[in-house]
Amino acid sequence: MTSLDDTTTTPAPPRALALFFLTLGVLSVGAAAIFIRLADAHPLTASFTRLWVGGACLVAIAVAQRRPFPRGRNARRAVVAGVFLALHFGLWVSSLSYTSVTASVVLVCLQPIFVVAIAVGIASVKKSADGVSAGVAAGIAVAVVGAVMVAVGSDGNEVFAPEDSAFGNALAVAGAVAIAIYVVVLGGQSGDVIATSAVITVTAAVAVFPVAVVADAPLWPATSTSTAWLLALALGPQVIGHTALNAALRSLPATVVSGSILLEPVIASALAHLFLAERVTPITLVGGGVTVLGVFVLTRTRATSS
Repeated sequence: MTSLDDTTTTPAPPRALALFFLTLGVLSVGAAAIFIRLADAHPLTASFTRLWVGGACLVAIAVAQRRPFPRGRNARRAVVAGVFLALHFGLWVSSLSYTSVTASVVLVCLQPIFVVAIAVGIASVKKSADGVSAGVAAGIAVAVVGAVMVAVGSDGNEVFAPEDSAFGNALAVAGAVAIAIYVVVLGGQSGDVIATSAVITVTAAVAVFPVAVVADAPLWPATSTSTAWLLALALGPQVIGHTALNAALRSLPATVVSGSILLEPVIASALAHLFLAERVTPITLVGGGVTVLGVFVLTRTRATSS
C-alpha cells in the first residue's frame, strides 16, 4: 500500500524548465514592491488581499483541473511554509511604509545568507556532508555585494526620516529571515505544484486574517485604484511568481533559488525609477551588473549533496 506521504508525487521538472520557472518567478516578484506602493493601502490590507485572491485563484485552478492536493508530510510542510509566508509578507510589506523601495527589496532579498546559515546549521546537526558548494557560496557573495551597491546608490531614503528608515530596514531583514525559512521548508517538496501552492497561499491568508482584524486594517482596499493594483499584485507576483518559484524549488537547490532572488532589487530599482521617480545612480547601475554576474555564477552551480 502506498503511504500518504508518497501519494500523488509528481516528477521534478528538468533543469532547463526549472531555470525557466526561476526566471519567470524572479521577474514577477520583482514588480511586487511597485504594485504595493502604487496601491497605497494598509500593509495588512495589501498582504491579506494578495493572499486570499491568489489562494482563491490557485484553489479554483487545482479543483477545475482535478489536481491532487498534498497529504501527509507534504501537507504539513505546505502549512508550515504558509505560516512563514504570511509572516514574511506582514513584515516586508510593512517595511515599504518606512523605507525606500530599493532599500527594502535589497534587504529582504538578503535571504540567501539566512538560507545558507540554516543549511549549514542543519548539516551540522545531522553531522552530514550536506552543505553549500564553493560555486554557490561565491555566486551568493558576489550577488550580495551587488545588491548592497544597489541600496547604497539609491537616493529613495531621502524622503524618510532616519529613524523611520532604520525601523523599515529592520522589518525588511526580519522578512528576509521568514522567507528564508519558507524556502528551506519547501526545498525538494514533492506533489502537484499548483495544489501545493494553493494550500500554502490559503494558509498564509488564514494566518494574516486575525492579525488584520485585531489591527483594524480594512479587509478590502478602499479605492478602485488600490483594488486594481492589489489584484495585479495577487495575480502577478503571487499566483505566477510564487508558483513558478515553488516549481523551481522542486529541482534546484534552495540556495540557488534564494540566491537568484537577489535579482529582484535590480528589477525593483528600475521600476521604482520609472514609476516612483526614485533616482538610479551610476553605482546602482554597476551594482545591478554585479548582481547579475553573481546570479549567473550561482545558477551555473549546484549545491553539494551527500
